Amino acid sequence: MNLIYNSEQYSVVEFGVDRNLDALRFGGYEIVDKGGKREIFIAGELAKSFRRDVNELIAGEPTMAEIDEFLGSYDELMSQPVLLH
Repeated sequence: MNLIYNSEQYSVVEFGVDRNLDALRFGGYEIVDKGGKREIFIAGELAKSFRRDVNELIAGEPTMAEIDEFLGSYDELMSQPVLLH
């Protein structure tokens, strides 16, 4: 587990690939919306797609605001409330 992004609004934790667990065969990501106090864990094909999109985003040397905007595109998927973090 590795914290790969942290701003006032979002944090992203990356979980490494684990070929013995189907949910983590491509790795996984926990995205936390701090203001909304909710999170999502993405794995599988969605994690693979997220990784690709993040690599494209960082190639353009984005600002934190641009990264937060990108992460905001996952807001609709976040349904898990953050109770302890």
